[in-house]
Amino acid sequence: MLNNLKPDLKPYSGLKASLLTQHGKESVICPQLFDSNGLEVVHVSDYDTDKLGSFTRDIPRYGSQVEAARKKARIGMDLSGLTLGIASEGAFDNDPYTGMFPWNYELVLLIDDIRNIEIIGFFGGQAQSASRQVSSWDELTALLSEAQFTTHQLVIRPDDEYHQECRKGIKDLHSLKEAFDWATSLSIKGSVFVENDLRAHTNPTRMANILKATQDLSRKMNSLCPECGSPGFSISSRKKGLPCSSCEAPTNLPVANIWSCVNCEYKKEEMMPAQMKADPSKCNYCNP
Repeated sequence: MLNNLKPDLKPYSGLKASLLTQHGKESVICPQLFDSNGLEVVHVSDYDTDKLGSFTRDIPRYGSQVEAARKKARIGMDLSGLTLGIASEGAFDNDPYTGMFPWNYELVLLIDDIRNIEIIGFFGGQAQSASRQVSSWDELTALLSEAQFTTHQLVIRPDDEYHQECRKGIKDLHSLKEAFDWATSLSIKGSVFVENDLRAHTNPTRMANILKATQDLSRKMNSLCPECGSPGFSISSRKKGLPCSSCEAPTNLPVANIWSCVNCEYKKEEMMPAQMKADPSKCNYCNP
């Protein structure tokens, strides 16, 4: 397997980068990048990142997931005066396998104005994102186990998920009862909408996914291009066609990984070991 990680050569060791966040992400991003890369990450909080979008839907997100992270990183760099900037951005959808379960996609981005490159760490995993419209306190309390309350906090609003007013960061039963009574008093339909608070500091499942995305970024930052020596040499795509172990027909599983440089045009194809075969359950002929 191609391995470009060089633990004795860390291109970001001794440097500083900004991290703009107001949701506690510094607790996982800063120690990970210092321990693995020698990069000192300076927490910047002099900007309300909710202006770039909020998970409670009161402010639409600025652009795509990558664009929002890039904007945060640039603001952090401007505020700190640093030439390196880190930012994190999350997204939620249904899982890519069955489409039945909530899924969380996290990316952590590094902008490097010293080398004029950008490196992105990524992770997708299960989300804690329960939600329900309820008409009584008993219906609400029946949701609490699924929502992993109180380790994961809640948001509540009158009527439905589109109501403009909400209470965020609900973390105990007393606060929940107060918020429920408040939302009920404002409700026109006689119901309230309850959901997990998806901000990182209120959702430990999401914070764990941010750490995994940071670990992916960390590996890429220490991976150097064989051609130009730039950090960020990593798998950019996969070539499908791994043969089935039963019928030898090509499957949708990768037969090779394509490594690319973020700085130059160098690419390298890494073939899977010749003895590797796909399970027949993944074959469109054996398991149509």
